Amino acid sequence: MRHCSVQVRGLLTREELDRYNALMQVGGYLEEQDQYDLAYIVQKEVDILILPAIERLKEKGRDRDRATAEFLESLKAVDEEDQD
Repeated sequence: MRHCSVQVRGLLTREELDRYNALMQVGGYLEEQDQYDLAYIVQKEVDILILPAIERLKEKGRDRDRATAEFLESLKAVDEEDQD
């Protein structure tokens, strides 16, 4: 079973995280039993489960990029005022 990144796990809601952990336990058990065909199905469910958290992570990145752009624009404006 492939775990998602720590950043994505940090953005899962409590309910999503509980389900994620349960699915990972089931998938791990299935792998121990050499039931890789069933573990694959569980992995697909995990992949679907984490999609909202991935979107939240992307949005945080876009927010950070916007804040950086605004900061750089403010520095540019201050620099232009200093030159005048």
